[in-house]
Amino acid sequence: MRRTAAVAVLAALLATLATLEIDAQQDDRATRLREQIDRIFLTNDYASPRFGPARWLPDGTAYAIVERTPAGAEIARYDAATGARSVQVPASRLTPPGGAALDIDDYAWSADGQRLLIFTNTRKVWRNNTRGDYWVLDLEGGRLRKLGGEAPEATLMFAKFSPDATRVAYVRANNLYVERLADGVITPLTTDGSETTINGTSDWVYEEELGVRDGFRWSPDGRRVAYWQFDSTGVGLFSLINDTDTLYPVVTQIPYPKAGSTNSSVRIGVVNADGGVTRWLKTPGDPRDTYLARLDWVDPGTVAMQQLNRLQNRNDFLLGDVDSGEVRRVFRDESTTWVDVDEVRWIANGAAFLWVSERDGWQHVFRVPRDGGDAQLVTRFDADVISVAGLDETAGWLYLLASPTNATQAYLYRSRLDGTGVPERVTPGDQPGSHSYDLAPGGRMAFHTYSSFDRLPTMDVVALPTHRSLRQLTNTQAVSAKVAPLLSPPAEFFAVDVGGGVTLDGWMLKPAAFDPSRSYPVIVHVYGEPAAQTVTDRWGGGRMLFHRALAEAGYIVVSVDNRGTPAPKGAAWRKVVYGTVGDLSSKEQAAAVRALAARHSFIDASRIGVWGWSGGGSNTLNVMFRFPDVFHVGVSVAPVPDQRLYDTIYQERYMGTPQGNADGYGVGSPINFAEGLRGKLLVVHGSGDDNVHYQGTESLVNRLVELGKPFDLMVYPNRTHGISEGPGTTVHVYQLIARYFLDHLAPGPR
Repeated sequence: MRRTAAVAVLAALLATLATLEIDAQQDDRATRLREQIDRIFLTNDYASPRFGPARWLPDGTAYAIVERTPAGAEIARYDAATGARSVQVPASRLTPPGGAALDIDDYAWSADGQRLLIFTNTRKVWRNNTRGDYWVLDLEGGRLRKLGGEAPEATLMFAKFSPDATRVAYVRANNLYVERLADGVITPLTTDGSETTINGTSDWVYEEELGVRDGFRWSPDGRRVAYWQFDSTGVGLFSLINDTDTLYPVVTQIPYPKAGSTNSSVRIGVVNADGGVTRWLKTPGDPRDTYLARLDWVDPGTVAMQQLNRLQNRNDFLLGDVDSGEVRRVFRDESTTWVDVDEVRWIANGAAFLWVSERDGWQHVFRVPRDGGDAQLVTRFDADVISVAGLDETAGWLYLLASPTNATQAYLYRSRLDGTGVPERVTPGDQPGSHSYDLAPGGRMAFHTYSSFDRLPTMDVVALPTHRSLRQLTNTQAVSAKVAPLLSPPAEFFAVDVGGGVTLDGWMLKPAAFDPSRSYPVIVHVYGEPAAQTVTDRWGGGRMLFHRALAEAGYIVVSVDNRGTPAPKGAAWRKVVYGTVGDLSSKEQAAAVRALAARHSFIDASRIGVWGWSGGGSNTLNVMFRFPDVFHVGVSVAPVPDQRLYDTIYQERYMGTPQGNADGYGVGSPINFAEGLRGKLLVVHGSGDDNVHYQGTESLVNRLVELGKPFDLMVYPNRTHGISEGPGTTVHVYQLIARYFLDHLAPGPR
């Protein structure tokens, strides 16, 4: 009897020791993970070397960079091929009498190169827009003068030289002005600007979804200015509440059109640069149910516009006569789903333009006559043009990014502008990964950035079309040595069959001490919506290193691009989600995890986590609610639980309106499936998110409470969609995500 008791005591002691050992391992993993996240986001130990920002100069052989010196900021010129440096504008010339040298936030040269426009003393207006002070430097005479007359400090926006550099146009307080440089006379071009009437810039939704910010254009002869005007009367006001910065809460209201609701009324006008009555262009349709997505001048008497219908399945290219206001359609791009907006590039001295379209099932470039007619295919291959990189019109070439055989990568190709022949690859074949290019004027040189998933980005100057490297612009040796321990083992790219003939791309990160005979928990990183890919063979910066740190802590980290993401796999791949965004993505994410678990015995199907941000936060909710047998722990950051609460342009582009597609909005919105939650869920949001409103998360909280579902919530006061404002915020978010997985999804092998 005594022997039996002794054996029991020994067994209990051994069990206790084993538990203590496991706890010690867990504590060690947690400590190392915390330290690594601090190195990534707090001390920035692994930050990639930066170059610039640099700007090509008009001759296409040199570039300029703003550089800081003890005397202040100066603008230096570099020969692109040799690196020979000279000072274009010394700090002494940028120092007002009796003041300090101007800090250059942005700058622009006049067309003749004799005057310089300096943007300084900037203040954030909202989101990406800034206002500040503008100064003009006359290089010949040396005069440095501030613009704006008696305008209050830091109130000017988007200043631009006239083509002859005798005047500058700018926006102040939602009105448009022209200032004559010879004598400082200021002429208001509009006087009706207010909180609801916006001249020369844009409203919230145009800025976020169509990229319209500086909302005016000088005519080529400098006689006129074309501009957008927004009337936000009738647009719903969304209230953001700041509870923490003052004794009493402060409410900020912004016009924000939610899906299916009233948009701003938008029109384009042309006004004489000396002032006068605006001529409004007679664009067709209801100005609240169409979008004027692009504006440019073709010649002194003609402006070009791109007009989308409300459903964004039709894009009309319009030419407007500035004297009569009459408008005619030159070209129409349309789809049964949606069309995208791209920049038009004029060629052949304005006789034709280049248009990006998916009209033949691929994203291709077409040549369209200015006077109308059939679109001629320029990029003749069965592959997508990822983006247009630039032109060498003299030699007759269009440069573009593409990757016909691997949708995770990107390479430079060139295609003949006359549409003959097939695109030919320019990027060397021994540089697998992703490449981007900033072409110089004329297209004979480019800044070239190259990276892969496990290779830091490097920059050099290359000659085109040979791709001969002329000069290295960054040196990653020191950072590469520091980050090397995190990059082992290398990332593994894979393809997974999810059934129905559908194969998805993905990547996988494994722990450094990976043992294939044991099983590991998996964390899936998801986005899954039409705005972005997660599976790309390029350097992913801090977020990728965060995933590396999770792998080092004992997780397998995986990401898969479902159909509906913008992978270069053809229009059908991208457009299959139309009308039900959120439904197919969750099904294919779950199918991918099941298929991987069936393929690999080292995946522990009982320990699957998932996390994502924005659209990825929405998809995290969708998979947690719909597939609780597959996903057990989730972290949803800044999600859209109810698609009716997001903005018109984005949501309606992919879903139609709620009034016309109630069933689609229902099946795409995770809040409608909340009863399926069984696992551990953390929802994270910034209360000051002006993009994806905290309102949606509060609605989800109410629904989960109603259902009696346990969950966790973290709110960051006054932070916006990126949850980055304030000291320590970014590192805190990632420490929070890591801690949640450590607490609820035990790391390490079994």
